[in-house]
Amino acid sequence: MSVDTSSQKTGNKMSANTNKNSCPEYDEVLQNIADYTLKFNDFSDEALDTAFVCLMDTLGCGFRALKFPACTQHLGTVWGGRETPDGARVPGTEFCLDPAKAAWDIGCIIRWLDFNDTWLAAEWGHPSDNLGAILAVTDYLSRNNLQPGKKPLVVQDLLQAMIKAHEIQGCLALENSFNQVGLDHVVLVKIASVAVVALLAGASREIMLSALSHAFADGQSLRTYRHAPNTGSRKSWAAGDAASRAVRLVDIAMRGEAGIHSVLTAKKWGFYDASFNSQPFRLQRDYSDYVMRNILFKVAFPAEFHAQTAVEAAITLSAQMKQQSESIERIELTTHHSAIEIISKQGALVNPADRDHCLQYMVAVALLFGELKADHYSDSFHNNHPEIDALRKKMVVKEDKRYSEEYHHPEKRSIANAVQLFFTDGSKTEKIVVEYPLGHRHRRAEAIPRLYEKFNHSVKALFLNDQAEKITNLFSDRNALNTMRVDSFMDCLIRSR
Repeated sequence: MSVDTSSQKTGNKMSANTNKNSCPEYDEVLQNIADYTLKFNDFSDEALDTAFVCLMDTLGCGFRALKFPACTQHLGTVWGGRETPDGARVPGTEFCLDPAKAAWDIGCIIRWLDFNDTWLAAEWGHPSDNLGAILAVTDYLSRNNLQPGKKPLVVQDLLQAMIKAHEIQGCLALENSFNQVGLDHVVLVKIASVAVVALLAGASREIMLSALSHAFADGQSLRTYRHAPNTGSRKSWAAGDAASRAVRLVDIAMRGEAGIHSVLTAKKWGFYDASFNSQPFRLQRDYSDYVMRNILFKVAFPAEFHAQTAVEAAITLSAQMKQQSESIERIELTTHHSAIEIISKQGALVNPADRDHCLQYMVAVALLFGELKADHYSDSFHNNHPEIDALRKKMVVKEDKRYSEEYHHPEKRSIANAVQLFFTDGSKTEKIVVEYPLGHRHRRAEAIPRLYEKFNHSVKALFLNDQAEKITNLFSDRNALNTMRVDSFMDCLIRSR
């Protein structure tokens, strides 16, 4: 697939500026997504192994979120309606809902604590957010296929759908910056989830193209809820909302809704002209399983990923910081452009969502306490520790151009940060540089045991002993889990009130 630099090299044939009411072929970007989704099956062992770990980790993130009432208040039926007996389960709860609302709920718990996987490129995002739609639909289909004697879906089907969703979201993000036009990255969750949900539901190519076109025709979410002065908890359920919308759009398309063939390229009214500064998408590489193989896991800290290495560096300096805390003159944070743009903040932080997207806050907590946990973002913790904001005021953030360049390098994809303390007597600490976070592909072997520990902790904190052991045992044998029916798998994850 060639890099898109013009109407001939975008993978899209630009629609003529004409009033003729003739229907063009579907935009090539949509056709490429559909053909990949329907035809690609050459999955590497590395991608399948990583998807297995990703499934485990993402579920664990959802289990942790269920300890937070601000999250759980969003779950369940809409407007007090009834549950759906043959619907989809929401892991960690007793809910059985229609697939669209189940996708919303699963996506919400997955993302609530900002602890699931991450993809960093021209656009940022969290490809495991697509599990909201994938888990809901595979559970629903597997459960309902049993009634007429159809073949149920198994976990291997789920893992392959995950790889494809990761690939679609991640490859579209490589060189296309939706944030620069004010759109939130969850548009890519919607696109990727539409494709794989249509696949799982047995949709034809035409139906898949129709659903994809309607995903782009939707009004897309604005990024304003991720940035000061409007940062709020919507960023924690936005991906669930996108996953739910994807399920609904596939249902609409499967009912016979006609597609919008030039939804991207139509003059004035298409996505490019209306929402993307008239710029066609640039596509760096063919779709395969590249994204899953290179996905980033959050192993140790529930922190926005651009800060992961900064927090690791700060913890290294924590002991020295505590010994000389009264004599700190300044703290230098050296980082990359994306971190400065997204999470560098001065001034008051008004809620937990504001704090978990503030580089200086996360570094301050790590320096002061030698750790960073979800509870550290709460209002009560923040209000009881004024020293956090006092330390933030001593921080200077600067960019290292090399860090920014290697952040985008396809073979390096580093997320480098450095922290250094300077004292009033003129002394200073070593500059602690961390190039790759623990969840990076370059540190995968180091991360895997920690990811199992993270998952086991999440399970044991939510479930009773016997069920907790049963759930953790599910992930002790990938071959056995691969062949397990999805509905049986999801039944293991239900928790009664």
